[in-house]
Amino acid sequence: MPSKWVKTPFPKGRYYFSGNEAAAEGAIAAGCRFYAGYPITPSSELMERMAVRLQEVGGVFIQMEDEIASISAVIGASWAGAKAMTATSGPGFSLMQESIGYAAFTETPCVIIDVQRAGPCTGQATKVGSGDIMQAKWGSHGDYQVIALSPWSSQEMYDLTLRAFNLSETYRVPTMVMADEAIGHLRETIQIPSRVEIFDRMKRKGRAPFDSEEEDGVPPMPSFGEGERLAVTGSTHDGFGFRKTDDPQVHARLVSRINKKILNHRRTIIETEDYLIEDAEIALITYGFTARTSLYVVKRLRKEDWKIGMLRLKTLWPFPDEAVAQLGKRVRKILVPEMNLGQVAGEVRKYVPCDVHSLTQTNGEVIRPDVLIETLRRM
Repeated sequence: MPSKWVKTPFPKGRYYFSGNEAAAEGAIAAGCRFYAGYPITPSSELMERMAVRLQEVGGVFIQMEDEIASISAVIGASWAGAKAMTATSGPGFSLMQESIGYAAFTETPCVIIDVQRAGPCTGQATKVGSGDIMQAKWGSHGDYQVIALSPWSSQEMYDLTLRAFNLSETYRVPTMVMADEAIGHLRETIQIPSRVEIFDRMKRKGRAPFDSEEEDGVPPMPSFGEGERLAVTGSTHDGFGFRKTDDPQVHARLVSRINKKILNHRRTIIETEDYLIEDAEIALITYGFTARTSLYVVKRLRKEDWKIGMLRLKTLWPFPDEAVAQLGKRVRKILVPEMNLGQVAGEVRKYVPCDVHSLTQTNGEVIRPDVLIETLRRM
């Protein structure tokens, strides 16, 4: 899909932004011009900034009555031709799941930023957690794919939000930025460039908007008002949107293609970073804010002559199975620290032959270096 370079709406320079503020600027730089949302801790600062900034760039902001209405409005705005997003936290993310499944099945590009907090339910509204990782992939029913990214800094809240829009538009898929409270409220210096590369959805007049000649292809996406005959339904549909709920072949083809268009392109979608793994015998696999603690610990233990390294997952879904599997062949032990009861550790165990240890924490606090070091020494 062709891309274009555009001038960023916010002046080039270094800024002292929170993660939530940086995500808002990344969205606007990507071309987001519609936001519908409902305030919820710890994502509310993102919504507040979008309310101001969208007015300045000619966009539309709407505070909805709840999160179900928010994601529904975002889906509608996307089909009207806008790049659209919302942001929320755990309870709101739960409410959005049926509509996320609808967006996946109707191939509606949209971005959801989930600034995770300690759950379940209302939980600790102001405390940190990473308990929504599995929900991002499996929250709605049926077989479908989404893309989920994991930032570890305010800079990546900007960069990965922008990338989330590009991936969403390229593959016509709901794309999520799985932040957490610590990243959303972290305030640090970020660099905003003068120009960014953005991708826009493909349009081809008269072509089927829900099918592709390629088995794993992405169809063109017209907007309402452009003269195309559009039917957008969450029921099984053929290439032109007509309901075919009794046709097994149509259903199988549709479900297969919306999964393959992501899975068969996962090498383009997935991003990871590795640190000091060349001679490592023990490795950490980590993501989000916890990766910051993990890298500090790896560098500290290296000074004590530990052969230890780290793999950071910038993409959570589709899961980076190849990178994890390759690491698992090189090291004797893997530790997965996370602010939940082992959601990613369970995925890691599917792909590696070595011992996998899980460090879990659900007390509403970030995992501190001394806890991580003590766990590694016991290993």
